[in-house]
Amino acid sequence: MSSRPEADDPALGDLSEGRILQAILARTAPGAYTLLGPGDDAAVIAASSGTVVATTDTLVHGPDFRLAWTGGYDLGWKAAAVNLADIAAMGARPTALLVALAVPRDLRLSFVERLADGFREACAALAPGCTVVGGDLTVSDVLTVAVTALGDLEGRAAVTRSGARPGDVVAVAGELGHAARGLAVLFGRFRDGDTPVAVDPSLLASGERAAVSAQLRPSPPIGLGPVAATAGATAMMDISDGLALDARRMAAASGVTIALDGRSLGEHPERALAGGEDHGLLATFPEGVLPPGFRIVGEVRPAGDEALLCDDRPVETSGWDPYRDWDSVSG
Repeated sequence: MSSRPEADDPALGDLSEGRILQAILARTAPGAYTLLGPGDDAAVIAASSGTVVATTDTLVHGPDFRLAWTGGYDLGWKAAAVNLADIAAMGARPTALLVALAVPRDLRLSFVERLADGFREACAALAPGCTVVGGDLTVSDVLTVAVTALGDLEGRAAVTRSGARPGDVVAVAGELGHAARGLAVLFGRFRDGDTPVAVDPSLLASGERAAVSAQLRPSPPIGLGPVAATAGATAMMDISDGLALDARRMAAASGVTIALDGRSLGEHPERALAGGEDHGLLATFPEGVLPPGFRIVGEVRPAGDEALLCDDRPVETSGWDPYRDWDSVSG
């Protein structure tokens, strides 16, 4: 919530589109890849390799975030992070973000200012040189943040999810299951019936605080995407919906079986398998190749009856699915 007096923090419905955009753009700056930034009909972004990687993701109030739990800064940070992770998973370096906002009229100007701050600082921390270069603004009853991210392969071939080969090792970079634990804390501790209530950090133990932060403000290992590609990764993808679901997707795309080692998944392997929104990197490498920052969690085998195994048993766990798992509450 904003601490500014309402007179200094007008509702967006009382402002023009130009005034809102002015407030947002005051918080952005040209990035290392920006040849022409906001202010024209389109931005111009450098792509030294001549190849552009593009992805898009939408965060909607309700299934993707709750305003009772997240402020503008965290929302901007997370919206940037989840898109940067998709670019990194292709082995590319993020170069630019385009952000489209659909905002309620009663939302305060300070919220979108903090949203812009979150975008700027996430880019600076996770993908230096990348920045917001443009987007769109409109009115909606439901707060929606849609982001398109661009990246440059810098002369490398894209690393897809379909290149895993029998004999490869399976490795991950980043944490597994922390964001899921954070979501469980939010749903278990900060609701009044079905209604989400504001998070009180004083009620959280240090481990819970870190887990909630992993859910609301993730810090994926963006820089390791190009590192993995340079090292010779045969397949790679962002772990957005849980290790089990995403590893199964990689196995299906590659026509192989992925066999995970439960001992490598930490104290809570079920949480590591099922938990989504960690946005780490899942990659396969030829045996003997493992770049710093990755740890081995399994191996690639020829295709068998099951696409995914853990400790040689089929894995039934599935990850986050908003169509199935959203409780239809906003808050």
